[in-house]
Amino acid sequence: MGRFKNLDRVDARGLRHVLKWQLGARRPDRRAPFVTPRRENDGALLHAAEPTLTWLGHSSFALRIGGLAVLTDPILVERVGLTKRNVALGVALAHMPPIDVVTISHAHHDHLDLASCRAIDAHTQKLTGKRTLFVVPSEVGRYLRGLEHVERGWWEHHQVGRVRFTLVPQQHWSMRGPFDRDEALWGGWVIQAPEGTAYHAGDTGYFPHFAEIGERAGPIDWAMLPIGAYDPVWFMSPQHMGPEEAGRAFLELRARNFVCMHWGTFQLTDEPLGEPVTRIEEWWRGAEGPGEAARERLWRMDVGETRRLF
Repeated sequence: MGRFKNLDRVDARGLRHVLKWQLGARRPDRRAPFVTPRRENDGALLHAAEPTLTWLGHSSFALRIGGLAVLTDPILVERVGLTKRNVALGVALAHMPPIDVVTISHAHHDHLDLASCRAIDAHTQKLTGKRTLFVVPSEVGRYLRGLEHVERGWWEHHQVGRVRFTLVPQQHWSMRGPFDRDEALWGGWVIQAPEGTAYHAGDTGYFPHFAEIGERAGPIDWAMLPIGAYDPVWFMSPQHMGPEEAGRAFLELRARNFVCMHWGTFQLTDEPLGEPVTRIEEWWRGAEGPGEAARERLWRMDVGETRRLF
């Protein structure tokens, strides 16, 4: 089995770097108490026909677009490994409609949870007798035994009804066990529908290809970009963006709206849980950002919040 590579041959850190991080000096404020904002959501708008976006937490969104119900990187469980959720799931699965499509960005456990995937498929079958389709990067299907899925490489498409799903490059890596490093591809998903275009970046470090994604996929109306899991920078930067880098990516994408994700749900790295959103808001108001006059274009959503897409 071959191994996939990033476009610019940037490699993620290895085991010795993990040990250096874990055994070295850590930020003393990394466990600072923080209550992630959350709204109660009974799922009613998810059942409606109008286009909406709901943040479920971490990188998980429920998207109603093009007549489909779509979930991105759904993590519906209470824990990822030993890490417990800091905030409850935005909408319980029992309150969701049948799910037509699930997009998976890569095989890491905080983006691909098999128990969640099986529960979603069973939920859809129970309500409709149909199966949920999982749209995944190349070779990720090996982990989805018994689930209906299609695999795509970078810049390849899959059409479902009026919606086209396109896998685009990320700068990241893949691993689920000790012996399968980079044997499955990683990527972000561009979701093009009559109502507009959404981009879910999955996990990615900053890399010089966001402008190309914006040009080939654009115009992008809603860019879901990760702003957390960046500290320590020396270790995380090849695979995760900080808030300011995510802001730079947003400008290069030339997207209309910035949707914050990958913060506040799981304590995976050393920055305090609430720091990413504070920093992206400061960047937005600063000299390099779009400015306070464009504040409505920065979607700092609460977990469980639903916004209508126009």
